Amino acid sequence: MTAVPSAEERALELLRRCGAQGVAHPGGDLPAHLLRVRERLASWGARPALRLAGLCHAVYGTDGFPVALLPLERRPEVVAAIGAEAEGVVYLYAACDRGATYPGLGRAGSVFTDRFDGGRSLVPGERARRDFARLTAANELDLAAEDPAFRAAYGPDLLVLLGRVRHLLGPGAREDCRALARDLGVRW
Repeated sequence: MTAVPSAEERALELLRRCGAQGVAHPGGDLPAHLLRVRERLASWGARPALRLAGLCHAVYGTDGFPVALLPLERRPEVVAAIGAEAEGVVYLYAACDRGATYPGLGRAGSVFTDRFDGGRSLVPGERARRDFARLTAANELDLAAEDPAFRAAYGPDLLVLLGRVRHLLGPGAREDCRALARDLGVRW
């Protein structure tokens, strides 16, 4: 009898089939980054769907990382690998037009602009905003940990951004933000 692969195993296989291992990223290749983001989320006590989203958060590319492993037409494959809930988090993260969305990030009722859908605006619910904030923190804090040039150039601005969503982050994420602030010699 063959064991049914776990969602994480299906996600890793999907990333392998999409060629993620050939994509350079600070701290190694893209899969190494994705695994660190998943681990950071796990260390913060994130539920399984959010950890899976962390593992696949760059599959469609992002506003800050234009390499897309899959086009949006293949969303059903991602849903089959990690489930609809986790894929929904991945889509929201990837679709975020950061320039339009980040200024209001953290305010209840803040509008997200979808860069894939012609700038359509939506107002995510509390859980989606919390997931987005935690995934953003895990991703950006990994970049700051792995890339000293990124940390020096963008660390203070990153802390301002994460300060706007402090109330959406859990205790572990807030502590990691404080650690970065201490490293940079700034208050958070």
